[in-house]
Amino acid sequence: MPEFGLDAQVVDQAVLDRTARRFRDARIVLPTIAELAEPAKIPQRIQRALADIGPDEAHPLNLFRVHWHNGPDRVSQVPVPVCIDLPGELTGVDARIVVAIGDVFPMIRAHKVLAAYGCLAPRVITGQFDPTANRAIWPSTGNYCRGGVAISRLMQCRGVAVLPEGMSRERFAWLEDWVSEPEDIIRTPGTESNVKEIYDKCAELSRDPANVIFNQFAEFGNHLIHYACTGPALARIFESMRAGDPGLRLRAFVSASGSAGTIGAGDHLKDAYAAAIVGVEALECPTMLYNGFGEHNIQGIGDKHIPLIHNVMNTDIVTAVSDRATDHLGVMFSDPAGLDYLRARRKVPEPALAALSSFGLSSICNVLAAVKTAKHLGLGAQDVIMTVATDGADMYGSERAQVLARDYPGGFDESRAAEAFGQFMLAAGTDHLLETSLRDRQRIFDLGYYTWVEQQGVTLADFTARRSQAWWVGLRDRLASWDGLIEEFNARTGVAADL
Repeated sequence: MPEFGLDAQVVDQAVLDRTARRFRDARIVLPTIAELAEPAKIPQRIQRALADIGPDEAHPLNLFRVHWHNGPDRVSQVPVPVCIDLPGELTGVDARIVVAIGDVFPMIRAHKVLAAYGCLAPRVITGQFDPTANRAIWPSTGNYCRGGVAISRLMQCRGVAVLPEGMSRERFAWLEDWVSEPEDIIRTPGTESNVKEIYDKCAELSRDPANVIFNQFAEFGNHLIHYACTGPALARIFESMRAGDPGLRLRAFVSASGSAGTIGAGDHLKDAYAAAIVGVEALECPTMLYNGFGEHNIQGIGDKHIPLIHNVMNTDIVTAVSDRATDHLGVMFSDPAGLDYLRARRKVPEPALAALSSFGLSSICNVLAAVKTAKHLGLGAQDVIMTVATDGADMYGSERAQVLARDYPGGFDESRAAEAFGQFMLAAGTDHLLETSLRDRQRIFDLGYYTWVEQQGVTLADFTARRSQAWWVGLRDRLASWDGLIEEFNARTGVAADL
């Protein structure tokens, strides 16, 4: 399926020649995927050069910060990714729910910048994308389009964000600062679940051969870079915990399904620890659970279809979380009255309270799904569930203001905090949760037919090949091939040797 970024050899030498000249002139070096998986492998001369560059600068060397090992200051590098082991006082369960923090990533303060690199870099080093002539089109409902715009700018090419007009104001404010031209922000009708409208706009844009569509739902580089980088990062966190408590067991990895890129990390964790993979969606749009549809506000997930890059046949549990829960807890975790309640009445330790600023709407959704999973599986204090906080609360201030105006016109106080916490965290139950049988997985897999074969023109043979786990394992050969091409490309430009 070359149209989905899977080529692992040079496709157009002339394009690659122009790209090498552009990167040489712009002083751009590409990190290998292996370096992003283990940043200690990044050459010392590059790490020294990075010391003088801020994490939010549009500087090409910030490509070498697109990994999970940035420290809390987002400048230093740490051996174990930043995370929070949520206490039972907050979660209400004995199981250890551990959240990797995504807002340590550069530029967009969200880990979707890693996904964008995993999609654009393979197209660049195979000569499929010409930064001197092409525009990179990034369709998204969440942070992926911001990541795409950031990576495009660092690679000296033009990035275009396509996203629903109803997404948070903060997303658009960031994009306005980073795009080359105002018209590079394209607003499509609707909100979170209106992905078909995004696809329709991309189909229109693709009529211009200068536009290259990086559809996160169908770009297998998105899946592969999370398998190669996010999975090992989470494993490193778990191993650091197990070093102090050898009896710990990694029981599950929980990830809300937007593009289904991040859930690819679960394939790594299942291989290494036999951890269950839990896919999460919005209860208001329960596509995997009930073949359902609908609108919701857990921005970045649950888009009324099954992504092409979702390894459905390897997903063990599916569950749903209501956007009422994420909306209300989003207010509580940011409001002083909510934090005071958690501190004084629930005795939540200060490190956990401080970490709540790193939880955006989909991050809260992941935590709630982990709580539901822990209760369903009856997990105890030696059991670990891992998940991620994609982005932080700063991206949703305008959303919280709407919730406050709608649901708390009299203000948010301690009694309101107690009510929200009891209803949406402590009462999180095992409803709307399915341990998937083979038939369940086949049903969910088959739902993708209508989007990908009937609407988007994927061949039936390519679509059905994805049923086999051997097919997914075979994809991983691209990782070494891409890294080899990256090394050859960097050697050709000669920039790395001059740093």
